[in-house]
Amino acid sequence: MSTLQLDRRAFLLGLGGASLALPVLDAMGTEVSEKIPRRFCALYTANGMSLPQKQHGIDEWSWFPTAEKDGKFVFGKSTEPLAPYRKHLSFMGGLHHPSGPKADPHVCSDMWLTGAPLHNPKPGTYNSVGLDQVVALHTKQFCRQPSLVLSIDAGTGFLSRTGTISYSLEGRPIPAENNPRRVFNRLFSGDKDSIVAEREQLKRKIKLVDAVGESARTLNKQLGKSDREKMDLYLTSLNEVESRLIASEKWIDIPLKKQDHSKLNLDATNESKPADYYRAMFDLIALAFDADITRSVVFMLNREDGMGISDTFPIKLGLGNTHHYLSHATDKPGQLAFAKYDLFLSEQLAHLFARLTEFKDRDGTLLDNTIVLYGSGASTTHNPKNLPTLVAGGSKLGLKHDTYWRKDDARMSNMYLSVLRSLGIEQETFADSTGTLGNSIFGRA
Repeated sequence: MSTLQLDRRAFLLGLGGASLALPVLDAMGTEVSEKIPRRFCALYTANGMSLPQKQHGIDEWSWFPTAEKDGKFVFGKSTEPLAPYRKHLSFMGGLHHPSGPKADPHVCSDMWLTGAPLHNPKPGTYNSVGLDQVVALHTKQFCRQPSLVLSIDAGTGFLSRTGTISYSLEGRPIPAENNPRRVFNRLFSGDKDSIVAEREQLKRKIKLVDAVGESARTLNKQLGKSDREKMDLYLTSLNEVESRLIASEKWIDIPLKKQDHSKLNLDATNESKPADYYRAMFDLIALAFDADITRSVVFMLNREDGMGISDTFPIKLGLGNTHHYLSHATDKPGQLAFAKYDLFLSEQLAHLFARLTEFKDRDGTLLDNTIVLYGSGASTTHNPKNLPTLVAGGSKLGLKHDTYWRKDDARMSNMYLSVLRSLGIEQETFADSTGTLGNSIFGRA
């Protein structure tokens, strides 16, 4: 019987000082191998939420609660589908990024998870690391994929109109995936032969990039700003794919947890019925968490400023106009239609909560050990104050719910630091944080 005891951060050392982090092994001890996973999921919707003007008399359609009963908040009509989960969620009012009012209002999705000073970036950079990638950095050793980055339109889009909300440790946008079948294949269908073939193809691309490295740098100096950004995004994309494949190779001989995938709708696309598409993606997120394939997920549900296919979803739902147009409405019918789109999104969010409750960990449900962040980078009409924010899950991580917490001008970065601490990531600061979010729902922060 082996007496080998490995450190929980064990690495294999290779030639030239290269290192490869090991997956969780029994030799690391039961305190590691049997530790319940702590997970993070961020869900972003563009254009803010409906906060109707007082004169219209439809306060009950406000996304933020406007009424109380027996000392507790009352769900508005647009968030009523979430009522069955009230003991697992909280509304967070008054949050903002200090850099938000200083920046172009259309970059609010870019800074949502980073809090970066996009109005005055450091030389040679645009953004900073996103919260999800900090989580991934600390959890990637324990699961097959460092993170799962999803969005409605895939790719990265372009600066100030991005198609992703995830930013690397270097502040570069990480390309997102939007097709349920491709997501499923990446997560669950990676046999050894296919991974080896993809790896060889990637190696050829990387060797080619290395071979022409000096020429590429010379060319880069001659390119315009837009082309330099495209080159940078291409190289970032190659690095992200390489990182994912390296992670897959480490786990190739370890079987996945057996699951029932028969109910997955992998034929849904962003051109399908909106509810079918969102639920397919949420089902995949829940399954990925249940199989412990990743512990860090982001999903950009809508893009800013009328960009992308989801801008037409309200029209498909019979609400009369595009998402961006409705977000600017000042009349009662327009604001009511905007609120009804919030209602639709709440219905989809309730579906995710149901799935996360359905799957079990040893000490509770997936939702109990997952912090779900849902919100937008603006309140209404590009206003970067009082960002609509909902936090769900994490009851086993010290979060105390069933409240509408609010504080004027609270820093979003302070809440993010509280999220990290609740996940067991003892980071001193995040972005422009000044501390954790005191007297809030975060019991351990």
